[in-house]
Amino acid sequence: MIEFKLLGIGILSWMTFLPVLGMIVLLFMPRSAEKYIKYVAVGFTALLVVLAAVMLSVYDPSKAGVNTLSGFQFVEKLTWIDIPAYLWDGRIKIEYFLGVDGISFPMVLLTALISFIGAIVSFSIKRNEKGYYVMYLFLVTGMMGAFVALDFFLFFVFWEIMLLPMYFLIGIWGGERREYAAIKFFLYTFFGSAFILLVMIGLYFSSKDPETGLHTFNMITLMDPRTIPADSLLGALNVTWRLIAFVSLFIGFAIKVPAFPFHTWLPDAHVEAPTAISVILAGVLLKMGTYGMLRISWSIFPDGARYFMVPIAIIAAINVIYGALCAMAQKDFKKLIAYSSISHMGYVMLGMASLTTIGINGAIFQMFNHGTITAVLFTSVGVIYDRAHTRGLNDFGGLANKMPKYFAVLMVAFFASIGLPGLSAFISETFVFLGGFKNEFIRTVAIISTLGIILNAAYILWTIQRLFFGTLPEKWNELTDINPRELISTVPLLIIVIALGIFPSYMLNLMTTSVNTLVNFIWGIN
Repeated sequence: MIEFKLLGIGILSWMTFLPVLGMIVLLFMPRSAEKYIKYVAVGFTALLVVLAAVMLSVYDPSKAGVNTLSGFQFVEKLTWIDIPAYLWDGRIKIEYFLGVDGISFPMVLLTALISFIGAIVSFSIKRNEKGYYVMYLFLVTGMMGAFVALDFFLFFVFWEIMLLPMYFLIGIWGGERREYAAIKFFLYTFFGSAFILLVMIGLYFSSKDPETGLHTFNMITLMDPRTIPADSLLGALNVTWRLIAFVSLFIGFAIKVPAFPFHTWLPDAHVEAPTAISVILAGVLLKMGTYGMLRISWSIFPDGARYFMVPIAIIAAINVIYGALCAMAQKDFKKLIAYSSISHMGYVMLGMASLTTIGINGAIFQMFNHGTITAVLFTSVGVIYDRAHTRGLNDFGGLANKMPKYFAVLMVAFFASIGLPGLSAFISETFVFLGGFKNEFIRTVAIISTLGIILNAAYILWTIQRLFFGTLPEKWNELTDINPRELISTVPLLIIVIALGIFPSYMLNLMTTSVNTLVNFIWGIN
């Protein structure tokens, strides 16, 4: 168990609450200094990238695991709430408990990176910048906290914290239908949170820590079968209630993914959100749903994961194919990328449903790769919209000659999205299908899901044709190519996409030990 502190404070606390410190700085900045607000926000998110790099330099993937405290690194644990209780035995004890393993650490790296890129992309915001960046940094804290929390109650707090800033970021700085999109996002996510809350309460009152005898929210302790007595509400003897709890958690997390049929909030949110918020939404927020499944559903209810692996694989296949078909039907560039995200998150769910090491490795790797690729794609949508004030794919043509640098950036991102060999998504999608084929129960579903590869290539190539080839309408003769700031927000991500396509082991090695432990735990292998 690795610990790492800066100025006596754990590095995960710095990663989580450094954006809050940035918020405080922004709130106290005078109006005369408002033109520097964006640089302060970028500076604090850049510090997250530096801290993430420090963590990466000392992280030991060989010591990772998911069901013992020794398997987690950079652990911080102290009592947060501890009050006597008179209506039942024991005390109410909730811990401030942080740590990372091979499942969460790639998401921490992704969150730091995309938060920094999103802050640079946010330079296009020109009104009420102070309020925007305050909400933006608050959102980053919620995302980071959810990935590092190991206490269920603390996880839920961070999960809910994200709702407020995202609601305002879409509802105030979004497009023409921003209020509708913001309310729809809030209601869907809040609805899902209710299911998670019910299971969290049920687990708390069903549990009894073997060491202290207290009810607990500790997620590692809840993975120990001794913690939940067999005759309790969610104990081994109450199979029906355990399966109901698994389904409830799945609904709560599936809404965030989003999985079919809970996906309808995503296209509206993406289309109306500012470019930077679309980058954050696709790059990080969608992964919180699949991460929650792995960290909580699969880990605490392994019997539910085994029981429902075929239905989950079917939902994943629907996501892959339906999302791709919807993307093919779009004329709005941003909505096309939104439906593309639904399709690609289906690959993540398929890998998770395989319950194999190679499949779940592919799923986590795909979560990271999708975050980097879609960040470039949504940033590129913002580039053309800032110049032309339209996202209509049929409004363009011939942009390859007019904007050659923009063309080059999008070509790499588009081919990465297709899964071209030599780029990162090829590895992750291959691992997902290898995991699906390896599990004989979902093999047929995995084979059907490969149709998504063909559909994905079809709508991407058609999009390239409509945007870049043919004759450029005269009204776009004054369009300028991508500028240095926009290159700074895209090229580093493309370098990562290429590097991980050539050297995927660097990322895969971070997660393999933890995923092996999780898979063995799910199948009851000691």
